[in-house]
Amino acid sequence: MKLLLGSVLALSIATPAYAQLAPPNAAGITYGHVHLNVKDVEVHKKLWVDHFGGVVVQKGPLVAVKLPGMLIAFRQAEPTGGSEGTVMDHFGFKVRNIAEVIQGWRAAGYQVGREFTGAEGFPNAYLMGPDNIKIELQEDKSLPVKASAYHLHFLLADYVKLRDWYVETFSLVPRKRGTIETTADAPGMNLSFATSATPTVGTKGRTVDHIGFEVKNLEAFCKKLEARGVKFDIPFRNVPAIGLNIAYITDPSGVYIELTEGYDKY
Repeated sequence: MKLLLGSVLALSIATPAYAQLAPPNAAGITYGHVHLNVKDVEVHKKLWVDHFGGVVVQKGPLVAVKLPGMLIAFRQAEPTGGSEGTVMDHFGFKVRNIAEVIQGWRAAGYQVGREFTGAEGFPNAYLMGPDNIKIELQEDKSLPVKASAYHLHFLLADYVKLRDWYVETFSLVPRKRGTIETTADAPGMNLSFATSATPTVGTKGRTVDHIGFEVKNLEAFCKKLEARGVKFDIPFRNVPAIGLNIAYITDPSGVYIELTEGYDKY
């Protein structure tokens, strides 16, 4: 009986943390996180908890906020620029009540950008936050939580080629999302791609420094990428202080990508 109760207790503790990331696809890959460069970590912790219902987690020096479908991690550093102007222009959430989120955002002194009907026919809006971070909202009244991860939006000239690279590299599923023709689904996250009226640059050093995919058996996955000719900025390594296996690559457009194994335990 004691053993059974102990197992139930362990499961009750582990399940909510695991449930923040979507179950992996057949290749063992799910969407993991975005990592932000921010001037004040405390400001961002409060922002993601108060306005999106996030939960702060920390292992060693790594501080993050977990939300359904992703984590948002922070590095205290002066960003070299905002997310606009980079290939990874913004990331977006579904929210249960968009008017409520917008009202709270304005009350906190932050800027609300364009409010519009989005690609899928629902109320959408852009928010601008500290460190010039750009966030898109899409209302979904059926959502059982305040907010959940929904999409990353890439803007560049050769966007179809980049979408195909993500599909091939991470075993994603290409599809049309509303009026956006070129997108692909990772478990927990849609990646949407479109053209940009002006040239865009890579992400490293900007507010959205990098995006991340969680990978089962990361070491073996890295060996497969190496065999395909993918160059690593940082090769596979274990980082005990944060409980993660990690590696870094850069996509063909300059978006910096972290590959992790262990974020599903946060």
